[in-house]
Amino acid sequence: MLQWFCLGWILGVSCMGAMWLNSQVSFWTAVSAAAIWLIVQRMMHSFIQIQSLLLKILNISLSVLLAAYLGFGYANSQLDQRLMQVEHKPESRELLVYIERLNELSDRSVQQKVSVLHSNGSVNAKPLLQYLAYIPLANLHSAQQELQLGHYYRLRGELRPAQSYASTGAFDQEKWYLQQNIASGFRVKHIEPLTEQQMYALGYAGHIRQHQHWVHQFPFWIEKQRLNFRVFIQHQPLGHKGLMLALLTGDESLLSKETKMQFQRFGMSHLLAISGPHVVIFAMMVSWLLQRLIARYRPQLYLMMPRQYLLILPFLSCVFMYCLFAGFEIPAVRTLMMCCLGSMLLLLKQKIQPLKLMLLSGSLLLLMDPFSILSAAFWLSYGACFILLRIYQTLQQQQSQLQRQTGWRARAILSLRLLAESQWKIFLALFPLMVLFFKQVSWITPLSNIAAIPWLGLIVVPLDIAAALSYYISERMASLLFLLNDQCLAVLLAFLDGLDALFQPALMPVAMSGNMVWLLVLSLLILFLPRGVLPKSWAVLGLLALVLKSLMPHPFELNVLDVGQGQAIFIRDQHHTMMVDMGGNPDEEKFSIGKQIILPFLSVNAVSELDQLVLTHLDQDHSGGYFSIQHDLPIHQLTSSERPEMPAQISFDYCYQGQRWQWNEQVSIEVLSPAKPQLGMAGRSKNENSCVLYVQLKNAAPYRSFLLMGDAGWETEFQLMQQYPDLKADVLILGHHGSRNSSAYGFLKALQPKLAIASAGKFNRYGHPSALTQARLSQLNIPLLTTSQQGNIQFLQQDGKIHLHFARDQWKWLRRD
Repeated sequence: MLQWFCLGWILGVSCMGAMWLNSQVSFWTAVSAAAIWLIVQRMMHSFIQIQSLLLKILNISLSVLLAAYLGFGYANSQLDQRLMQVEHKPESRELLVYIERLNELSDRSVQQKVSVLHSNGSVNAKPLLQYLAYIPLANLHSAQQELQLGHYYRLRGELRPAQSYASTGAFDQEKWYLQQNIASGFRVKHIEPLTEQQMYALGYAGHIRQHQHWVHQFPFWIEKQRLNFRVFIQHQPLGHKGLMLALLTGDESLLSKETKMQFQRFGMSHLLAISGPHVVIFAMMVSWLLQRLIARYRPQLYLMMPRQYLLILPFLSCVFMYCLFAGFEIPAVRTLMMCCLGSMLLLLKQKIQPLKLMLLSGSLLLLMDPFSILSAAFWLSYGACFILLRIYQTLQQQQSQLQRQTGWRARAILSLRLLAESQWKIFLALFPLMVLFFKQVSWITPLSNIAAIPWLGLIVVPLDIAAALSYYISERMASLLFLLNDQCLAVLLAFLDGLDALFQPALMPVAMSGNMVWLLVLSLLILFLPRGVLPKSWAVLGLLALVLKSLMPHPFELNVLDVGQGQAIFIRDQHHTMMVDMGGNPDEEKFSIGKQIILPFLSVNAVSELDQLVLTHLDQDHSGGYFSIQHDLPIHQLTSSERPEMPAQISFDYCYQGQRWQWNEQVSIEVLSPAKPQLGMAGRSKNENSCVLYVQLKNAAPYRSFLLMGDAGWETEFQLMQQYPDLKADVLILGHHGSRNSSAYGFLKALQPKLAIASAGKFNRYGHPSALTQARLSQLNIPLLTTSQQGNIQFLQQDGKIHLHFARDQWKWLRRD
């Protein structure tokens, strides 16, 4: 029953922050329910002597539900505590900080986690805050301006609270900050070093004594070793410094963008992180060395204690040390938990059941750090672990077949076949997770892994670890080993370059909705379960995912995406898809709205191509996202007030007054502006020549008409009132993001919309939507929604009614109230 309880606990914690569940579930309420259930279960066993199948099913179901209830309550109580520390407003601030973690280098800045010291000097006043400090490289004029480990500083700068683009599929920065226990970002403008004497004078003696305690000094010593390895490798004549450092410590500061992209193309990005195999290789190397020393100098120890018992403590110590060395990344911690539990069972002479061991370790990990559930590394690590366990069990069954082969050639061929088979199984099993988290897969991954994983696991990583260990004996020996390893990495990268040349492009975007992914998960789970648990034929359920791909479950849908300071609108019915604008970042190279928001949004909505794209005009904040993905997203028809540069295969037409698209009897879309004579002036007056669209629905309530104004202002609004005196709109997408030069009082009064929407970025420098526009809407009692407050705003038709959904209402950390 323990494994079912652990499964329920993991499921409950995985719902952390979900607003669609009862958010009032408390941990102590769950504990009370657990006590009541245990009493009831004991009474049932006393009255029912015969264990029937029905009772077993009831016990399992209630155990899972109870554990899920407990896990959900516990996770949300921890979430509430952490949310109380989160900063929400940007402001100038002065901080006193202590540096106890290694920084991360990038092309433009240094990122450094800093521990913020409490203003009253007490170490027990409240939980210690962590900020993520950003120091532009341009500000680092000297070494004295770097934040060094073990030092105190006074920092002056600006808070930069996490602000996610709350559109489905986009990266959730606020969730990442929570998982990393970061209260806010902080842009550093001035750095002032402080001595311990100055800190004593400021009243921070308690913090200093705490930092001098061995509990803090030992992790600090580990961080210094990581820094020493970075500096040592950085000054070596190596061609692949970044890759070598990443494989050794998980530090990607020296890793080039090209290498990261290459590993991503081959679906091997996980190999750059410190994973379970790294930890086990190090522990086995040290244990093997210790075993040889004991056998040579103290063999009598084996008479006192069996070898496996004697080496358990050194083995676990090595696993713990490497986890600490790697910063306790989730895959490494998972390995530590499983090794500790497995060793305990071995000492107690209990049978080790891999699946139960995995569930128990996952439950304990989430008990210690429930926020691990928010990381993709948790799911990928345990998903890969489950598949490897099943493959290991399969290989055990095929071991006899391997032993029957007498010739080395036959044994080698069979071994290669088993390796290839295992890689394809891993690829298929992790396919849904890769789609869920990364929205793309590399079909060549099994082929590249056949060579890369043995090469890295058996040669590169052991050499890396051996070089690191020899660093403490002889730096010259360490240099030689690193140079040898550099050549080994060169061989691997040459192999990958060859595959790149043969199979490029191997990385494919995958468009699948959440329901489709979960159906695939269910299908693959049935396939990988041990024989006899469920009929393998039930895996055909996964094929329903392919059928669902062409089905749109709702008659009509309109989404105003959260793209920051810009506009992007997605419209579809059961047979057509359209986007009106695609947003855009001022620097799409630095952060691409098209690649990071538009493509992921379309992907999770199972849209792999668009029937039509309307660019209301060619301002960067409306069209920049399109130009960054124009070669990645098939589009059949492009319409705009200006002719942009575009791929030759796309059909183009100007938008002009009177154009109309009748999708079906229920949905029609009409262009109200600009008039045909104005098309020649679009380049000189982009805003006023924006394409204005009018979307109408039949047999829908309460929202039947939508007016999309682009960046049009007062001039266009006046023309619309003259040309369409009876124009009404239930939903008005405010022109120019709600600026003071649009949404005139007379225009709003004539339209009388039930709802107004401003697509604008939080804390944008223009002040959109303007206070004047908000005052006009307030005077006319027109409710205002903004993408900065509500995130993605979705209008969804169900049973003839249009329902309104906000992305920031889905998760507790995204809510703005």
